[in-house]
Amino acid sequence: MPQTRPAGCRARLGTAALAAAATVCLALGCAPERPPAPLAAPAAPGAPDLGPGVHVFDPSMPRQRIQRTLDEVFRRQESAQFGPGREALLFKPGTYDADVNVGFYTQVAGLGLRPDDVTIKGAVHAEADWLRGNATQNFWRAAENLSVTPASGTDRWAVSQAAPYRRVHLRGDLRLDDGGWSSGGFTADSLIDGKVLSGTQQQWLTRNSELRGGWSGATWNMVFAGVRNAPPTTFPDPPRTSVDRTPVVREKPFLYVDRSGAYRVFVPALRRAAEGTTWSGGAVPPGSSRPLGRFFVVRPGTAAARVNEALAAGKDLLLTPGVHHLDRPLRVTRPGTVVLGLGLATLVPDRGTAALTVADVDGVRIAGLLADAGPAASPALMEIGPPGARRRHAADPVSLHDVFFRVGGAGPARAVRSLVVHSSDVIGDDLWLWRADHGGGVGWTDNPAAEGLVVDGRDVTMYGLFVEHYQRDQVRWNGDGGRTYFFQNELPYDPPGRAAWSERGGEGPPAYRVAPSVTRHEAWGLGSYCHFMSATGLATARAFEAPRRPGVRLHSMVAVSLGGDCSYRHVAGGSGGPADAGTRVATLRSWP
Repeated sequence: MPQTRPAGCRARLGTAALAAAATVCLALGCAPERPPAPLAAPAAPGAPDLGPGVHVFDPSMPRQRIQRTLDEVFRRQESAQFGPGREALLFKPGTYDADVNVGFYTQVAGLGLRPDDVTIKGAVHAEADWLRGNATQNFWRAAENLSVTPASGTDRWAVSQAAPYRRVHLRGDLRLDDGGWSSGGFTADSLIDGKVLSGTQQQWLTRNSELRGGWSGATWNMVFAGVRNAPPTTFPDPPRTSVDRTPVVREKPFLYVDRSGAYRVFVPALRRAAEGTTWSGGAVPPGSSRPLGRFFVVRPGTAAARVNEALAAGKDLLLTPGVHHLDRPLRVTRPGTVVLGLGLATLVPDRGTAALTVADVDGVRIAGLLADAGPAASPALMEIGPPGARRRHAADPVSLHDVFFRVGGAGPARAVRSLVVHSSDVIGDDLWLWRADHGGGVGWTDNPAAEGLVVDGRDVTMYGLFVEHYQRDQVRWNGDGGRTYFFQNELPYDPPGRAAWSERGGEGPPAYRVAPSVTRHEAWGLGSYCHFMSATGLATARAFEAPRRPGVRLHSMVAVSLGGDCSYRHVAGGSGGPADAGTRVATLRSWP
């Protein structure tokens, strides 16, 4: 009998097979500056030259001209899943009548200090028309820092990984699917006046937001952290998990225009025991502002040596939209450095190095980047702190926001690991680490990548951790005191046989491994799914592995055999499960 397409899967099949998915799925140091004053109407000066991928709109522009540009960008990017185009659509404070359809590698953002400084009357939406309503491949796009009044009363953000919906005030309902399947997403620092309708979304993290109209729907793993009016924890039926407050969190830096018309970057402050947004009620968010003159503007083709000279001279970085090829890593060594990408700026290490490294220092922010492996194997695509880092950074941690990693898909690529965190107290805020399962240069020996995330630092916190298809450990957590709020994983689709998918001669490795030496670790909302296409019948002993100790707690876990062609013997430890051809979905409320 022909195999139908599992809902969470995105392997090399056509749209007809994708459309059949439903049948299976149903059974990211310097002194703080003075906070900026509230915005007034912007002055006339134009935007700085940020390259051809940046489009800046002003409310004085003719509506038809704005819409024509939006439509042209969307036509280029709608189905350009592995294309070279990168775009940033930036709206100065004011009100616009516009329909903003958001395609691949497109960032739509307001240039106000608060979301309500920019209002779009119409829509800011992500659709899946290019894949007949199936949104499981709607990656690499963003909506940020604006308010939307949808003309229909409902806006749509039908996406999967690497598609943040951040600092948005939606004056209506929000639908997260497009009739077909969709495979997970991320909302943060947002206010939704209406109801969120998750539809066929398999999993989602909503962090530090407010849902005035509530939430409807759940499939496998819906997690809410620091969200006002979140649904209560009912996992596994329905599979919702709520945590009242986020223990330590920082929002993403963003570009804005001050009341004189000057471009600046706002750097949000650290919050503890946080609930709700940073800006509700018109408040100026806590944080500081940096003039654009403090930033070295990096355009594609700028030599990595020149970028490193600017970093060493005390500059922050603003990377313009495009693909930035590197012959050496970008090296961040100064405390408090901000590295901010526009339009999903992409870093490609061409010579088998890391794309970016961070010294063991305080307060660095890395945001809005895609690290894309090159043809020579990188030991790691990004490294936070050097091996053996020992300093503590609890008062001013390094944070990563909307930072994504890819091995393959856009062409031949190799890496041993994607992200290694040696420093302590690091915050990850919407990370997708992906060994490609479709696109160009894809295969067990064509895009090898052993491990996704390795954490050696102490007290590292992850919000919205998506890790997929690595050949050994998807996540290996060695540092004490770690915390994860939402984890989504798919095991690799393509192990060629039992010898390739085993450890110590037994069954395959877990999706999320906490080292035996760890004494403190806690995680909420963990999901792992398997679908072995090259060799069926392979098994994983347990989806989640951790030592049985009083300080280790895992909450709300789900393991899914997507096509019934693989199995998890247990969900965690020796508990829960199996998930296999007979029982596709296995859940476990807590372990141990």
